Amino acid sequence: MAQTLFILNGPNLNLLGVREPEIYGRETLADIEAACRAEAEAAGLALRFHQTNAEHEMIDWIQEARTGAAGLILNPAAFSYAGYPIYDALKMCDCPIIEVHISNIHRRDEAWRANSIMTAAATGIISGLGTHGYLLAVKHIRKLRGA
Repeated sequence: MAQTLFILNGPNLNLLGVREPEIYGRETLADIEAACRAEAEAAGLALRFHQTNAEHEMIDWIQEARTGAAGLILNPAAFSYAGYPIYDALKMCDCPIIEVHISNIHRRDEAWRANSIMTAAATGIISGLGTHGYLLAVKHIRKLRGA
């Protein structure tokens, strides 16, 4: 049975492609999922790809990935700044965790965006490379597995 890679997306990412395209681009979450699915399947990984605006759903998926997952790629979106229960769930994971942000959170106009609480639980962070950051995260998990 193939190991599972989880890609979890936080609030408002369901509106990619129409929400502030000058910051987040015109690709949709479905576009990102299709590209990541192709990359994951090429590595022999099953993919669970989810988006939620509800903190409790995010926690449930993280707990599901907690043991035995190939990796967890997380774009926490606005949960980055106030999602302490999500952070606590991440700390219990035994798989690699890659935090992804489409925009460069350190160059945004709002200084508070640079302070993601999730980073302390992440193995690594990709920020500011657009939606390509997701594919880079999948490739990194693939490399860790030796595939």
